[in-house]
Parts: sequence; C-alpha cells; structure tokens
Amino acid sequence: MKYLILLCDGMADTPFPALNGKTPMECADKPIIDKLAAVSEVGMCRTVADGLKPGSDVANLSVMGYDPKVCYTGRSPLEAASIGVDLKPTDVALRCNIVTLSDEENYEDK
Repeated sequence: MKYLILLCDGMADTPFPALNGKTPMECADKPIIDKLAAVSEVGMCRTVADGLKPGSDVANLSVMGYDPKVCYTGRSPLEAASIGVDLKPTDVALRCNIVTLSDEENYEDK
C-alpha cells in the first residue's frame, strides 16, 4: 500500500459572515483535495504538545519525528537551514520581519 500524507498547515480558519458562515476552505474550489478525500482515510492528529506554542515550526518538527521539547530552538535555525545555511553548533540564527511605517496607503492596496 502506498501512503500520501498531506500536512495542510495553515488551512484552518474561522467562518466568515461574508462567506455565509462558511470557512474559506469550505468555499474554495479544490477538486483534487476533494477527490483524494473521497478515496482516502482522513483523520487529524495533535502535532503540538501541551505547553508548546502552536505554530507550524513546532508542528512540522513533531510530524518529522523530532521532539520539539528537546530540539526546538526557535524558527530562525529552521529557516536558515531551508535556504542552505550551514549552521554550526556554536552559531546563532536570528530572523526579523521587515516592515514599513508610513502614512501612505496600505501595501496591500497598491
């Protein structure tokens, strides 16, 4: 038997009044996911242990077999590794989100 595990990180959302009380996933056109779900064994699992921040970094470590309580040091080393940065045990990885503060229109509206 072949297995395909889809980790649908970030797909959960809350219902919106503008969508008649449905979630974005309930309204989305997703024929492939719908076909897979119809012929699959579908389930959910808890990927974030009690006491840990429920984020994709912690959840993905857990799904890949790592114990986040032992090896999680933050998102920065994971993002560095994902772009090929070779971190040594004595290295420190830092990350930041760059923002623009302005009285101009919102970035999304440009």
